Amino acid sequence: MRVLIIGAGTGGLCLAHGLKKAGVDVALFERDRTPRSMLIGYRVGISPDGSRALHSCLPPDVFAEFVRTTARPPKHIVMRTEKYGELLVGDVDTDRDDSRSEKSVSRIAMRTALLGGLDDVVRFDKTFTRFTQNDDGTVTAFFDDGTSETGDVLVGADGAQSRVRRQYLPGAKVVDTGITSVAGKLPLTDENAKLLPPLADGGITLLFGTRGEFVIIHVMRFDGTGVEDDYIMWGYAASHDKFPDMKDMSQSELKQVVLNLTPKFHPHMRRLFALATPETVFQVRVRTSERPRPWQPSNVTMIGDSVHLMTPGRGIGANTALRDAELLCRKLTEGKDTVQAIGEYEREMVEYGFQAVEASREMMNGGSLVHKPVIGPVAAAFQRTFLRVTNAVPVLKRKMLAEDAAERDHVSSDHEVVHAR
Repeated sequence: MRVLIIGAGTGGLCLAHGLKKAGVDVALFERDRTPRSMLIGYRVGISPDGSRALHSCLPPDVFAEFVRTTARPPKHIVMRTEKYGELLVGDVDTDRDDSRSEKSVSRIAMRTALLGGLDDVVRFDKTFTRFTQNDDGTVTAFFDDGTSETGDVLVGADGAQSRVRRQYLPGAKVVDTGITSVAGKLPLTDENAKLLPPLADGGITLLFGTRGEFVIIHVMRFDGTGVEDDYIMWGYAASHDKFPDMKDMSQSELKQVVLNLTPKFHPHMRRLFALATPETVFQVRVRTSERPRPWQPSNVTMIGDSVHLMTPGRGIGANTALRDAELLCRKLTEGKDTVQAIGEYEREMVEYGFQAVEASREMMNGGSLVHKPVIGPVAAAFQRTFLRVTNAVPVLKRKMLAEDAAERDHVSSDHEVVHAR
């Protein structure tokens, strides 16, 4: 069997390792010209699901290098008001081995680690254009440089703008969520650390504003590994109507937009906005997939954002792609008929993948009440009250945190992952 993979993102690299380790002939094609092209060094949260998939697919030395490049894992999940008032605080269980633990890693560091051992597999500067399914049961991928490659299976791992998906499932829709996000990063210095909310250094922090807007804060400490300089990352998100027209704005102007929208935020948070290194600031209109109509399996399939693009609201997009990679690798190497194996993979993937899509959209939906001009502040106040009550009642907090953990870890028992403070 020869497998062609389009896209050297997280899922594509994980799948390539798994197949190669199983003795499958695999070739991976990436449009970026070099391994570090088009990458921003922002955080990826790796859940227990993601860790298990990586541990299963990667050879031991590559997995060890991946673990070495990770930052300190989050110990807390903290929800606060925009003025740093406490809403809910919970702990994340970090007492687990590397094969099933939460991890924080930067995208550049992760790609670099996962490229290890794949020099004979990955081909850069190869932009996929289309495929054909041939009469002999093979599939041919064509590239914009005039070349083509033929294999037994084609896997689209080419992300949100997937050309594989557009050709294979032209009716599958990717829709606007109504949310715009602006993100930035700044060095983690002693002075900048003093501006963080309590417990942010060592946790994942969410700030909720009064008009439906929210901020996520990640602190990345690499403990002197030399992987990357320590940094603080923030992301501000709100409904489209809150933002001005940002077309053609510079990165410094995008940062000023966030400052203009947050006059009542804690002054320390506003200072963190202002200190973001301009070249790291970017904006995105958040999009997500809609569940497609069922389709008949064939020798073409997809993993990750190419099939189930989700918002970053739950932080499970990369982990779902890794889960896809492990499952597809396992199905393809069980010795079954190829199309049967892909059909079994797709039946499972569609169910858990679109459950994740729907859960992620709940967190980032511009049509929800908190974003409405009149009822929004009332809904936001109710949300805060609910979180405060939940925080004060241990049984409610355990239930809420366990449900969140279950989305990130599909085999653990509730108490293993999170517990109330």
